[in-house]
Amino acid sequence: MGFLGLFSKKTVEPEIEPIDFSLVGVDMHSHLLFGIDDGAETIEDSLILIGQLKEMGFSKFITTPHIYRDLYFNSPETILPKYEAVKKAIAENNLDVEFQVAAEYFLDEHFEDLIEKELLLTFGRKNVLFELSFDSEPPSVQRAIFNMQLRGYRPILAHPERYPYYHKNFKKYENFFDQDIALQLNINSITGHYGPEIKRVSEKLIDAGMISYIGTDCHHVGHINLTQQARKSSHLRKLIESGKLKNKQLFPAAQ
Repeated sequence: MGFLGLFSKKTVEPEIEPIDFSLVGVDMHSHLLFGIDDGAETIEDSLILIGQLKEMGFSKFITTPHIYRDLYFNSPETILPKYEAVKKAIAENNLDVEFQVAAEYFLDEHFEDLIEKELLLTFGRKNVLFELSFDSEPPSVQRAIFNMQLRGYRPILAHPERYPYYHKNFKKYENFFDQDIALQLNINSITGHYGPEIKRVSEKLIDAGMISYIGTDCHHVGHINLTQQARKSSHLRKLIESGKLKNKQLFPAAQ
């Protein structure tokens, strides 16, 4: 082999062991109820998604269908019958998982009205998962947060890494964190699926120690494939091993 041949060898990257999500335990953001939003379409889809996520190590699911007045005008009356149907199917198919339901609220006037009336679907110790518009920051965001906390709710902001108007103003994330607003990262964001900027912000939030929860935000089998990819992320492993995640606190004994 000549001198130049020494530099022609390809460096073989070491194989990264996939993360076992039993280290996380609880997937607290997903769309596993069938026929109710843009998630699972049939009850068979619900069972397939739950089964595949279980194989990755999750043992509890808090599924969170959208409540968004202009698009998915759901309520306990539409959500709970679907939840009971899926829960029954889980038992009939001997899937050994815990299954609960809450919601992912879109911050709009309807959400604020539900806060005022204290009619929110919660999980754990009055945790409320809510999301913002992807276009611009709602002017009412601080008012809604104040009113939630005033009534004893514990706000969790869904996928903050996906709001582009915060990307160049990291101080906004710090303000949420300082206000005791828990930040929930989508596992699939660190794959680059939503774009390189969202991946970059995800990693920056992890490095800053500001992520309290992770969730799959699983809607369909395509998200399952992305979650499998994310299992080899060094940043995701860093987050899980940091001890900062609160997902396991959502098991009954920890509540």
